[in-house]
Amino acid sequence: MPNLKVLSIGGLFGICLLTVLAYWSGLAGGFLFDDKPNLGGLVHYGQSGKWEDAKQFIESGFAGPTGRPISLATFIFQAESWPHDAYPFKLVNLFIHLTCGVLLFFVMRLVLSSYGYVEKKAIWIAFFSTSIWLLHPLFVSTTLYVIQRMAQLPLLFSLLGMLGYLKAREHISNRPLFAYLVMTLSIGISTILATYSKENGALLPLLILVIEFCNPTRVNRPIWYWRAVCLWLPSLAIAVLLFKEINFSENPWPFRNFNQIERLWSEGRILCDYLYRLFIPQVEGYGLFQDGYIVSRGWLEPVTTLTSAIFLSLLFLSAFLLRRKYPLFALAILFFFAAHLIESTFIGLELYFEHRNYIAAIFLFLPLASGLWILSEKTQPKVAIVAGSLILTIFGWMTWQRAMLWSDATKLQVYWAQNNPQSVRAQSRFAEILALHGRSTEANVVLERAIQNHPDAGLMIQLLKQKIDLGVDARNDLLKIKDQLLIQKADGAAIWGLRGLVDKIVTNQKSTNLYALDLANLLKELVEKNQNYRNYPDFYPLSIYLRGQLLIALDQLNAGYEEYRLAAEKYQNASSALALVADLGNKGYPQLALQLMVEIENTYKKQLENDTSLIKIKDKMKKDLLANHQLTTIGESEQHGEK
Repeated sequence: MPNLKVLSIGGLFGICLLTVLAYWSGLAGGFLFDDKPNLGGLVHYGQSGKWEDAKQFIESGFAGPTGRPISLATFIFQAESWPHDAYPFKLVNLFIHLTCGVLLFFVMRLVLSSYGYVEKKAIWIAFFSTSIWLLHPLFVSTTLYVIQRMAQLPLLFSLLGMLGYLKAREHISNRPLFAYLVMTLSIGISTILATYSKENGALLPLLILVIEFCNPTRVNRPIWYWRAVCLWLPSLAIAVLLFKEINFSENPWPFRNFNQIERLWSEGRILCDYLYRLFIPQVEGYGLFQDGYIVSRGWLEPVTTLTSAIFLSLLFLSAFLLRRKYPLFALAILFFFAAHLIESTFIGLELYFEHRNYIAAIFLFLPLASGLWILSEKTQPKVAIVAGSLILTIFGWMTWQRAMLWSDATKLQVYWAQNNPQSVRAQSRFAEILALHGRSTEANVVLERAIQNHPDAGLMIQLLKQKIDLGVDARNDLLKIKDQLLIQKADGAAIWGLRGLVDKIVTNQKSTNLYALDLANLLKELVEKNQNYRNYPDFYPLSIYLRGQLLIALDQLNAGYEEYRLAAEKYQNASSALALVADLGNKGYPQLALQLMVEIENTYKKQLENDTSLIKIKDKMKKDLLANHQLTTIGESEQHGEK
């Protein structure tokens, strides 16, 4: 038997090596999509190397309620490579993926042992199931997409928690105090670490509860009141928090193109799609650009909404009914559903992302591995070995092919755009790539075609910016943008586009004369007539600030200053208000900046008094502005004297 253990460890090492080889080419790929907004703050620490900048970056997370500081902290060690070289980031992600695979093997062994499987059978089922998970092409997008370390780390900490729990569980009968102490600490510490990596890490107690629920034996089963406190109570807390999110009103999320019931309908189809792609994988799908996914508007719109709901209901029911006879089948299905509880139910997240299966699929291949073991017992073992080797070869080859595609970020995004004409994001990025390569006319054609199929203000703004770059008078485009903005839901891409449009206009006098006044009026009308934009977080003060920039560029200094002052008030935040002061100073208006500083000192007196760091920033800024103001005054006096 020791030889079997050694052989299994050797086999696991071999599978890890094959995984590295399959992924290796993909490490050359670049940053994508959400990498820049989430990791942009790394540049300050990368340049200074100061702990204060590292701390600020770790605490700056906005991707979820926790801020995900543990995930962000792991990026600090690659800060010197940001934003030019993604290789160190992706290499760490690959290491985490391999570590998760090794931990998963040992967790599966312990699960199978607790389910009553003999050691030899448990080792080989765990080995084959782990091998499929490690080599599965679906997880290329989790491993090689830098920011999805946020999806990897919750699994890493959850597996550590499961490992500690299952190992300690074996000692309940002979060392109960030790066992319960280690089980409690393993679950508690790992849940905290997993949750502060990404919020779905909070599901760890529920996932362990699923493992226990599917266990056909009662050997070393924890006592009921420990299960109630350490497993049931946190699981119920998650359920209560999710039920509080239930809101079947017509428009619960002003910034989404679906309501809650439509999301639930759609997620049924998406879960079926996940399962299909997990068992019938493909080299590459639509990748990260899933905004074109068709939303279900009713049980028959499309009809797969109903068929998916029926299929998932039967699958869920069969897992309950067959859990005693086929515990691995029940575990695979119930664990899959439980792991999707936060991201695929009531919360108004985007509909579709592959990385949501990174945790959900860890036990999904246990029934397949068990079936191959049964095949080896009923036929020649060589038949099962050949079948298993063929499966792993296919999965490994597909992962290698997908990693090759991911090795070139530009080609990858072009591929997504060409294969996903329904995605506004994909077409927008395709046009950006064409424009960057000097193919502006083609870029305009791409955007015009996309706008015709999917009227979208973000795309229209992007097209206008490209026309401005070409020197085309596109004032009529600005009118079309206004009409579209007034009727569509608030959209982050459109808001980001408006910021970029203002920046482009105020830096060119010709563009300022053509567009600045009309754009300033558009911004005012937008927050007055479209409540979706008025209520979008921080857009109202942002729109006022953008108007201020445009009016200053038009030399309407008094009107522009008033917009800055109002924006500083509406932000209700001293830090944001001081940023407006800095902006005025950087634009060459130190006197106006000093005037705004006085307003901010009065408005945010308490905030400034309670934050020493803000006081230091304010005092330094004031000193610099006074110096600049004196220099400006001297320069003006000298010019006046010359005249």
